[in-house]
Amino acid sequence: MRELPSDARPREKLLRRGPQALADAELLALLLRTGVQGQSVLPFAQALLDRFGGLGALLQATPAQLAGVKGLGPAKRAELLAVTEMVRRALAERLRERPVLDSPAAVADVLRLQLAHRAHEVFAVLFLDNQHRLIALEELFRGTLDQTSVYPREVALRALHHGAAAVILAHNHPSGVAEPSRADEALTRNLKAALALLDIRVLDHFIVTKGGCTSMAERGLV
Repeated sequence: MRELPSDARPREKLLRRGPQALADAELLALLLRTGVQGQSVLPFAQALLDRFGGLGALLQATPAQLAGVKGLGPAKRAELLAVTEMVRRALAERLRERPVLDSPAAVADVLRLQLAHRAHEVFAVLFLDNQHRLIALEELFRGTLDQTSVYPREVALRALHHGAAAVILAHNHPSGVAEPSRADEALTRNLKAALALLDIRVLDHFIVTKGGCTSMAERGLV
């Protein structure tokens, strides 16, 4: 980035004006530090964002996907994966500090980061204590999700393992359609009935897409 005027370099710009003043490519360039042969770090950072479809998708990339990018060596890949994990843990800490029902935006942030950019369907459960604070978030099932492929027994066993008093269910729609399907409604009813036998409440079921999260509880479907 030495070819840029000193006041336009991302590091100097960040220190002078704050991180919010930087574009996504500039923030990424600071992390990458160097480009590749024939391409300086800023164009390289922008090319990465274009390739993955934005910063959120890049942070959701798997180690295998990152390994397929020319110029992303082990050190750069490790740094990107570390940043993603740090963000996940920071958001989870927010949920552990206060009841999830007091911070629905924090729940949505965690779920979007965890699930929004997955290429396949993933079913996750947030296990909560009796004050509705987060105990753990686990991904339990992958693939085409309906009431026959998500096993209530497995969800119940994990809830008992964590001593959970309540759960929030979540899964993504890779299609980008945020509306709950009939299968989603049936799955929610099935799990709610099974967990009620153990006195474990289902508080909500979120449908997660790249565009955001839809709460089935807000739709009166839980």
